[in-house]
Amino acid sequence: MKILAILMLLVLELAVCGCGTTSPSTEQNTTTSGSWEVQLTGGHGPASQLNFVTAFTLTDSGPLDITGFGFFNAGTCFTNGTDASTESGTATLNAASTSQVTGTLTFTVTSATTGSVLSLTNGQLTGTTNGTVGVTGTLSNGVVSGDWALQNASDATCNGGGTFLMCQGTTTCTVTVP
Repeated sequence: MKILAILMLLVLELAVCGCGTTSPSTEQNTTTSGSWEVQLTGGHGPASQLNFVTAFTLTDSGPLDITGFGFFNAGTCFTNGTDASTESGTATLNAASTSQVTGTLTFTVTSATTGSVLSLTNGQLTGTTNGTVGVTGTLSNGVVSGDWALQNASDATCNGGGTFLMCQGTTTCTVTVP
């Protein structure tokens, strides 16, 4: 009886261990870098004039490695220049087997001089990749659309919100549904 019990435990152990095997990965990695132009829509007065360009790198997901930033028209809410603001953000890039990329993006600009904070949220990212399973691809035709909010406790003209459109390396773009 003990031998039968031991054999049954051995069979059970082999069956459980066999469940832990994995199939080959179907995950694709995608990277992006370069300039992105951002257009804000909505708001009033100085809060409606904050279009900018930024440059960053990212692979798959995590914090953006921001390598450049500048307002086209900073106005009274922000100033351009070295150490005039700090920028941060995060994004995810999810590649499908059809070469379509979807994901999310958030981006925040905090003025070092005026107290203004610009937040881009709910960013829905789309684009394409040239990657395949096991080969990291590069994002192209990247477009992000979402919401923006500007807050400044000491200057009411630097408060507002609306929607934004962020385009990868192009001056005009449109939102596409994947």
